[in-house]
Amino acid sequence: MSKPKGSLKEIFQASTKLGFTSFGGPVAHLAYFKDEYIDRRKWLDEKTYADIIALCQFLPGPASSQVGIAIGMLRGGLLGGIISWIGFTVPSIIVLILFALMYQSYDLSDAGFIQSLKVVAAAVVLHALIGLGKKLTPDRTRVGLAMAAAFIMLMFPSAWMQIAVILAAGLLGAKLFSKIADTKVEPFPVTFSKKAGAASLTILAGLLAFLPLLARMTDHMLIQLFDTFFRVGSLVFGGGHVVLPMIEREVVPTGWIDSGEFLAGYGMAQAVPGPLFTFASYLGTMIEGVTGAVVATIGIFLPSFLFLIAALPFLNELRKRSRFQGVLMGVNASVVGILLAAFYDPVITSSITTNADFALAAILFACLHFFKVPAWAIVLIGVGAGFVINLI
Repeated sequence: MSKPKGSLKEIFQASTKLGFTSFGGPVAHLAYFKDEYIDRRKWLDEKTYADIIALCQFLPGPASSQVGIAIGMLRGGLLGGIISWIGFTVPSIIVLILFALMYQSYDLSDAGFIQSLKVVAAAVVLHALIGLGKKLTPDRTRVGLAMAAAFIMLMFPSAWMQIAVILAAGLLGAKLFSKIADTKVEPFPVTFSKKAGAASLTILAGLLAFLPLLARMTDHMLIQLFDTFFRVGSLVFGGGHVVLPMIEREVVPTGWIDSGEFLAGYGMAQAVPGPLFTFASYLGTMIEGVTGAVVATIGIFLPSFLFLIAALPFLNELRKRSRFQGVLMGVNASVVGILLAAFYDPVITSSITTNADFALAAILFACLHFFKVPAWAIVLIGVGAGFVINLI
């Protein structure tokens, strides 16, 4: 296996910067990663980045987080992947734990700044979606595939339909794009073998089978929490927004948390930078304090590491084949459509509720797209403008 090229310090610095500034959800995260890792730092070429995005869409769990972890693994080995996850994820974990602790003492469910941050997210996501679309759907065929995927997801929104759309797009891609696929790709550095990948998949399957039995036998809350969130992280396709209904069915009917507390945390999770899966940190805190937050967070993200260790060694070989490259091109086009559908619902439907919201979102988008104002400044402008609007 090739030797990784980066230092752990630079991986931590880059991922932590993204962890503090990556507002806007998974669509925006992919654009932030491209800007930082590909355009600015030149860690990967655009072809490799597109292949990693397509792979992570095939895997259960938080796709944007998995892309960041995979880049860390390619840059600094397994430890690089862990450090990349820590840098990108811990800032939002800390914010959501503090929010949960404050929520238990003060009612923050109607705080105006949460709505302002949702409007900011809408502007950031649209800007990111346009940039991603230019790269992944550069011709009419792939634009048509993306539009078809968006239409299907809006008409029949479900995790299973998303899986079906991705699989169908991959099959169409093998047929439509294999002749134009570029198979002259540089192998990327993977420090773990195919045997390690097989062992990782075995561990994942073993934990999925063993943890429910252990939870029933011991009746211990922390074990039940780990079982619940590990299962969610292992089985849900579609990223952060899709995982929320699945988590709700696990924690609200059981009486661990009520629906008002659940929705308040959901609003805050959308407002902070980093992955939406850190919603698990808020829920764990509400259920079992800071210890519960640690257990729930590790539980929901651990499957992502196990899946990537299993998949990356094989991806290195498969991406040399034109038919597989066609599959990836089709999948990437469908990803743009799926993200376009997610931009409308839930991003637009949950953030743009008044004329003032629309006007503010349009102004923020113009600042981002045309005047190149950085995302952190957009957040400050959005929150400040939202505060003024509420006073009018």
